[in-house]
Amino acid sequence: MKPVSAPLCSNTVEWLRTCFLSHIPVSSPVEEGVPTGPLTPAAVLFPIVLRDPEPTVLLTRRTDHLHHHPGQVSFPGGRVEKQDASPVDTALRETEEEISLNRRHIELLGSLPLYRTGTGFEVTPVIGLVTPPFELTPDSFEVAEVFEVPLAFLLDPANHQRHRVEVRGQLREYYAMPYGDHFIWGATAGMIVSLHRFVSR
Repeated sequence: MKPVSAPLCSNTVEWLRTCFLSHIPVSSPVEEGVPTGPLTPAAVLFPIVLRDPEPTVLLTRRTDHLHHHPGQVSFPGGRVEKQDASPVDTALRETEEEISLNRRHIELLGSLPLYRTGTGFEVTPVIGLVTPPFELTPDSFEVAEVFEVPLAFLLDPANHQRHRVEVRGQLREYYAMPYGDHFIWGATAGMIVSLHRFVSR
C-alpha cells in the first residue's frame, strides 16, 4: 500500500473496509504508562464521517468539570456497563448518550488494538463510518464542543508530534496533534496513531 496522504485519503476508507473484511489482525494492545492493578473496561467510537470531497473524524471536547480527562479532546465513549452486550454496544450507547448520533448512521468496521491508559482504563476503539446527513445534540454536562478534523491530517505522520511530561517522578511520552485551536493528545492521539499503523501495514 502507498503511504497515506491527503490525495489518497478518499481511498483510505475503502482500504479500511478491505482490511477489516479480510480479517487482517490488529497488533497487540497499546499501553500508556499503565498502573498496577485491574483496569476498567471502556470503549469509544472512532467516527469517520463520509464527507465530500474527503472524510473527516468527529471529535468532542469534554467539559471542564468532569472527573476524568476534563477539557480534553476525545472520541465519544465511556466505561462498559453491565447492560452492554459488548464493547461495540458500549461505544454505540455512549455515542448516542453524549452527542445523540443514532447508530443507524454508523457502519461498523471493526476494532483497533486495546488501548490501556495511565488513568486505569482498558479501551476498545471501535471504527465506524458515519453517513451524513445527521443531527447532533451534545449532552451539555459532558460535551463542551463537537468538531471534525480531516482524516488526511490525522493520518499524516508529519502531524504526529511526540511530547514528554513528568508524572509522579516518571518521564512519560505521548502523541499530540495540534489542529487549529484544538490540542489532540494522549489516548485520543494514540488511537489515531494506532489507526495509521493499521492502514499502513
